[in-house]
Amino acid sequence: MNTNNIVAAEVAAIQKPTRVRWLIVAVLFFITVINYADRATISIAGSAMAKDLNLNAVAMGYIFSAFGWAYVACQLPGGWLLDKFGSKRVYAASIFFWSLFTLLQGTVGFLTGFTAVVTLFILRFMVGVAEAPSFPANSRIVAAWFPAAERGTASAIFNSAQYAATVFFAPFMGWLVHTFGWKYVFYVMGFLGLLYVFIWQKLIHNPKDHPYINAAEIEYIEKGGALVNMDQKSKSHNEGPNIQHIKALLKNRMMVGIYVAQYCINALTYFFITWFPVYLVQARGMTILKAGFAASVPALFGFIGGVLGGVISDYILKKGYSLTLARKVPIVLGMLLSMSMIGCNYVADPTLVIIFMALSFFGKGIGALGWAVNSDTAPKQIAGLSGGLLNTCGNLSSITTPIAIGYIVGTTGSFNGALVFVGAHAFVAIVSYLFIVGEIKRVEL
Repeated sequence: MNTNNIVAAEVAAIQKPTRVRWLIVAVLFFITVINYADRATISIAGSAMAKDLNLNAVAMGYIFSAFGWAYVACQLPGGWLLDKFGSKRVYAASIFFWSLFTLLQGTVGFLTGFTAVVTLFILRFMVGVAEAPSFPANSRIVAAWFPAAERGTASAIFNSAQYAATVFFAPFMGWLVHTFGWKYVFYVMGFLGLLYVFIWQKLIHNPKDHPYINAAEIEYIEKGGALVNMDQKSKSHNEGPNIQHIKALLKNRMMVGIYVAQYCINALTYFFITWFPVYLVQARGMTILKAGFAASVPALFGFIGGVLGGVISDYILKKGYSLTLARKVPIVLGMLLSMSMIGCNYVADPTLVIIFMALSFFGKGIGALGWAVNSDTAPKQIAGLSGGLLNTCGNLSSITTPIAIGYIVGTTGSFNGALVFVGAHAFVAIVSYLFIVGEIKRVEL
């Protein structure tokens, strides 16, 4: 050990560790709130937009899916960019461009007919391209900043932002549509994202480069398994994603089970951020303003469940139980609760509908630990690429779910089959974690 390392170790020994890692996860949480709010703009504006542009359920299903086609296609390139150029630079560019394309969707209101539809599809597609690196980057940053015993909580915090987005912004966006028109949803949300780029640049750094961290915190997180040198080692000269690495992950039974489950869990997410407000308006007779507030109730319970799932998982781990048990227990129990949405088919009272949906998304929040599992299992050399592959598989449901629901509703004239379709995905996720995944551990290349 050289003199500098000895001095650093002595300083760390007498310092009280800072808690900069929790500032980092707070930044991830708020940008993910904006991320999901921008994805959900189309669902809040959807009913008014469909009326203006004369779109039926099947056409809306394809419009909802435009984001997913691009998001899925760009996951592996996005993960490779993260591994090559680092999380901070790639994520900053991602935030800027998805916010710009969100803002531009408001201009579709000045177009008509087929031109408006095509332009909207293209802009939604480009939001998907720009957002592709976001969740792999979140997972990558958590792996760099958090010890294993805190990773479940940290991942659950940023993942719970998908519900917080609806809690914070669905009533606000519903009010914007009601008061000013659907175009202003896109203008306002796009502008907020552009502002956040400056916050990102100020507060996000590699652990050893952060101006607010001390040596004691670096030592603490490094001893706990944080990959603090990840970006320093990522300046590779690879020309693109290594197909051999991808094949190795896809041949691993544990990873395949995780990918299948992530697909199923995300199907619930994409029902919620695409068709759910439309369901409240069309099937339950709510106004768009009331639907915006009503949608925020299940989202609030999803947020609580999302944070609670990570806390429960880390608590089980700290009590000395295995990582496998700590991750699987919340996932399985959460998915069982998620299936309660099917109960909406058997009640007429809108209040009971919201209660069933709140219970369902509370469970979905508890079980949404896929990104914690990715941080636990991703090979150290390709953490970004591994996250990209998880998100590729998981977000195939962003394509299939909106389209399938569009056809179910268009064919049957009812949302009943759609709720069964979504609820069945939770059951498949349970089967995957119980019978395919096996022991959860880091993959070695």
